Amino acid sequence: MSDSQSLSEPEFSLAAKIEAMLFVSAEPVPVAQLAQALDVTPSVIERGLKELDDSFLTRGLRLQRNAGRVQLTTAPELASIVEHFLGLEATTHLSRAALETLAIIAYQQPVTRPQVDSIRGVNSDGMMKSLLSKGLIQESGRTDGPGRPILYSTTPEFLQHFGLNSIIELPPLAVQAEVETEHTELLKG
Repeated sequence: MSDSQSLSEPEFSLAAKIEAMLFVSAEPVPVAQLAQALDVTPSVIERGLKELDDSFLTRGLRLQRNAGRVQLTTAPELASIVEHFLGLEATTHLSRAALETLAIIAYQQPVTRPQVDSIRGVNSDGMMKSLLSKGLIQESGRTDGPGRPILYSTTPEFLQHFGLNSIIELPPLAVQAEVETEHTELLKG
């Protein structure tokens, strides 16, 4: 390559470099790995991620964060278009029982199947297998109790499916809001 060619090449921003790495990554990437690849500190990567996130507001992509890792995903607002394009409309809907089971896991995680059964009042084995096969939940360890039951938690695919960037974006539980309202009314009365 000649000197004149290298002078005419654009200098890419940090956000553009991060975007390129996330685009080619099949899995969520730790911020530390991005920092190492670009030979900068994680705080510099965080600034680049913020810039990238801001630039995505009017585009079809979003940054999704989970457990210190980040990845590119499609904008949740465009899910129906993407599902139609990929022919996924029929396979992405969850039954009421599956949604109920998934909600319990999302709000109580990590949680065991017996704990889920106790909350639902029915055996959840079939629902758990279905959610595992769809990649929406995962085994995340075992308890120290008798029989050492498996603990379950949600996955990055769960976040993607529901258009969340992080588990902290889950809406507050209505039950908790009702309890707080009742508690406030008792204090007033």
